[in-house]
Amino acid sequence: MPMISDFTAVRIDGTPFDFAALQGKVVLVVNTASACGFTPQFAGLEKLHQDYAARGVVVIGFPCNQFGGQDAGSNADIASFCQKNYGVSFTMMEKVEVNGAGAHPLFQWLTSSARGILGTESIKWNFTKFLVGKDGMPIKRFGSADAPDSLRGVIDGALAA
Repeated sequence: MPMISDFTAVRIDGTPFDFAALQGKVVLVVNTASACGFTPQFAGLEKLHQDYAARGVVVIGFPCNQFGGQDAGSNADIASFCQKNYGVSFTMMEKVEVNGAGAHPLFQWLTSSARGILGTESIKWNFTKFLVGKDGMPIKRFGSADAPDSLRGVIDGALAA
């Protein structure tokens, strides 16, 4: 059975990222967008990153333009927007698809492992969040409306596990 450490991606700056570097960490993976009603969640995700990074929690954002065309800019545009408007210092990856045949392999794995409401696999909107435990396996999926701050209890539980 695959684990998060089996995947790779490309950072928003074009450099490769090997998820094997995350072994033993709690990871929060989020599909993001720069022009969405939920975009202010970048601030909450950054706060989680600031509060939990030293304890072994890694926040990773994946921009996606599949929902309402709300992240149409280039990777450079997205990186600049996130830094300028929200001070994002957590890891951002290059823009990917999260649903369909072209979905990034990490999201294919996450959506089949941590299903949504009524057992659905597809991601419904921007800022869907997946929490992965220290064992490299998905713990839970959270919807767009779940504010980052509301995940603290589950993150604390994952750290204690």
